[in-house]
Amino acid sequence: MSIKYSVLMSVYKKENPGFLKESIQSMLNQTKKPNEFILIEDGPLTKELYDVIDFFCTEKPKLFNIIKLEKNVGLGPALAVGVEKARYDYIARMDSDDISEKTRIEKEINEFIKDKSLVIVGTNVDEFEGSISNVVSRVVLPQNHQDIVLYNKKRSPFRHPCILFKKKEIMSVGNYRKYDFFEDYDLYNRIISKGYKCKNIQESLVYVRTSSDFYKRRSGISYVIIMSRFRWGQYKMGITNLFEFLIYTTSHALVCLMPNTLRKIIYKKILRKNHYEK
Repeated sequence: MSIKYSVLMSVYKKENPGFLKESIQSMLNQTKKPNEFILIEDGPLTKELYDVIDFFCTEKPKLFNIIKLEKNVGLGPALAVGVEKARYDYIARMDSDDISEKTRIEKEINEFIKDKSLVIVGTNVDEFEGSISNVVSRVVLPQNHQDIVLYNKKRSPFRHPCILFKKKEIMSVGNYRKYDFFEDYDLYNRIISKGYKCKNIQESLVYVRTSSDFYKRRSGISYVIIMSRFRWGQYKMGITNLFEFLIYTTSHALVCLMPNTLRKIIYKKILRKNHYEK
């Protein structure tokens, strides 16, 4: 069984050109090569970012499908355009500052071959600061579908840049939507509610870049309000009951309102399965 796939990546003006180049190259280095690379330019970019994109388009003009959006619309709507335009039934998400292990896609596709009922396959991830030689924590996610459903009640069951999914089923639940901070989690809620089967490979196959900004973005009253609305949506969908809604919303809010230094410790020491000491 030969599976062809599209890579889906969105870029906006604040991205780091060096990180973008590393990220794209890691997907081109896959043992299972992509058949299409969809790159969404989410609004006007900097000259440096255009230079990186032009470099790869010159190298592989038939592979890259560059979609230019006139203005920045945000991650969810930008990815929704990419899903609609994808030529292939399987789509691999990738962020513009992370790095995939070269066997990532090969291993994810093998899971689809073994179990044709799967709709999303993800992986564990290693979080790093600076370079991939400086791994600071490992995110270990639930493996089987039943555990993913339970985990989804309290936290996102996938890391977004790790997933390979089926286009048809993603479209059937409404594709990506505008939902600041929760574009991916919102999609997983609808996939799981529809009864579609999912899995996480128990290997870290993506290096996810992290920094103090990662923790700072997930803080403050405005974030708590958005998060609370999202949690209420989960309750209305029947994903959580009222007790679970109250527990998970309250605990999440407490972490968001902590000082950034303390929140960083909570994420690394408690909310991650393993921590790599420097």
